[in-house]
Amino acid sequence: MPYLTIDYSSHLAPSLDACALVKELHPLVVEESGTSGVCKTLLRPVQTYVGDEPSGEAVFVHVEVGLMPGRSPARKARLSESVLALLAKHLPVADGDEERVFLSVEVRDLAASYRLSPSAR
Repeated sequence: MPYLTIDYSSHLAPSLDACALVKELHPLVVEESGTSGVCKTLLRPVQTYVGDEPSGEAVFVHVEVGLMPGRSPARKARLSESVLALLAKHLPVADGDEERVFLSVEVRDLAASYRLSPSAR
């Protein structure tokens, strides 16, 4: 059931092995969140900048995990930390580039209006 959205710097596309990341991310999210559902992931390459200057291009990866309500804040925090660690593993940073790499995770509850259609008709 978890819905994952991964927004990442488009210039990472040649070096980011999205399949390998997702292959490790799905079981981690299922285990850490305590769900028995199947993860669904959307990957979106985007242009990323930090600051107002065009020269402020930076590596940025943001993962959003949408879950049905009911997890404790502590459980969500542990999941966020685990996802951050996995991202760091999949995005090795060259020495000196650490301050231009931004990784973030948000674990949120899906809204009460959430509905799922198992197949398009």
